[in-house]
Amino acid sequence: MPQHITVVDYDPKWPLKYAEERDRIAEILKDNCIALYHIGSTSVPGLAAKPIIDIMAAVRSLETADAVAEKFSDAGYEYLGEFGMAGRRYLRKGGEERTCQLYIFQADDWHNLRRHLAFRDHMRTHEKARRE
Repeated sequence: MPQHITVVDYDPKWPLKYAEERDRIAEILKDNCIALYHIGSTSVPGLAAKPIIDIMAAVRSLETADAVAEKFSDAGYEYLGEFGMAGRRYLRKGGEERTCQLYIFQADDWHNLRRHLAFRDHMRTHEKARRE
């Protein structure tokens, strides 16, 4: 069954939910993890959004991330591999009714890392864009 698309008012608990998942992900990725970022609409204070926490990880090695796929499964994530985008690993939590999505990129993939951060940062700093 496909996911229902629901947009809700901003929830101040979203950063807390991100922090919980961030800690869980960091424990799984360990030294392979260089950075974790809260991205997407739920990372923008005041913005209505689908209530799905989007997280992006920058890692030293995608192959090392692949090697801990079972640990992600134990934490409730589906490890879906590239899932249509070469050089990315996509994971979701909550199945078709996702509660969290994780995008893993190798740290030298500046194109993809920057584009996700650019959206977040633009929306955080441009009130007119948030209203629209």
